[in-house]
Amino acid sequence: MHIRSEQPQDYRAVENLTREAFWNVYRPGCTEHFVLNRYRNNPDFIPELDFVMEEDGKIIGHVMYSKAEIICEDGAKLPAGTLGPISIHPDYKRKGYGLKLLQYSLEKAREHGIGVLCMEGNIAFYQHAGFVLASSLKIHYHSEPKESEVPYFLAQELIPGYLDGLEGTYCPPKGYFVADEHPKAFEAYEATFPKKEKRWQENQLPQFCQSCGMPLTETILGTEADGSRNYDYCIYCYKDGAFTGNFTMEEMAEFCAQFVGQYNEHTGQSLTRKAYKALLIKYYPMLKRWRSAAENFANGLSRP
Repeated sequence: MHIRSEQPQDYRAVENLTREAFWNVYRPGCTEHFVLNRYRNNPDFIPELDFVMEEDGKIIGHVMYSKAEIICEDGAKLPAGTLGPISIHPDYKRKGYGLKLLQYSLEKAREHGIGVLCMEGNIAFYQHAGFVLASSLKIHYHSEPKESEVPYFLAQELIPGYLDGLEGTYCPPKGYFVADEHPKAFEAYEATFPKKEKRWQENQLPQFCQSCGMPLTETILGTEADGSRNYDYCIYCYKDGAFTGNFTMEEMAEFCAQFVGQYNEHTGQSLTRKAYKALLIKYYPMLKRWRSAAENFANGLSRP
């Protein structure tokens, strides 16, 4: 087993490896290979922390790191890092390769001067490399209430004392949302690979409609014009290849605010309809349908 820096001639093989490693794992299909394809030209990409793992001359694993930041309570920005995608070929999973690659890269990240890492992942695996729930370090996830103990949001202080008791909020770097922001580019890129079937499987992450935010199940998936299923939207928001209503983001929040009772029952909270609408307005810019519109609005270009 050998770990080395990724080289340009490795790119296609690594992207194919990433696609194989993530397909139908966290969601039907995957986008991690496209994230990797685009991230190498992102200013947040850290080329010194971009590694492949080889066994008998074959690339079987890969990991990349990115610059990130934590927004402190006083508004200051604390430099941080994140990692991923980290991929091990399916034929080599559950044999210890992933942990070896992770531990090697973490030591290199520490040597590179990264003080703290934040990431989304399975604590059952990443705890073996020193990660803890980020909430225990007073780092909050951008799309969850501050008081929440988010089970998939992890962190590790690589340099002891780096956080120094600071409290703040983490949002994944924008580059990780590239497939949502450029769906046609992703579709064209995905078409260059052999066709694979998307499937719902046990233990995938909860999926939410990228228009209204309701939890998605296989029975309420939206549909394309050819009748195939759309895995991003519910049937109430997207049918026959088009959105069912020409809502603004605020109008969508107003409509969905009527379901505050169901939200309160599910979460144990007691929000008013007005407070729930305000929560939705804050949440919706992170959804695929509204992300670009919200950014344009912030830049004075259009209304979301």
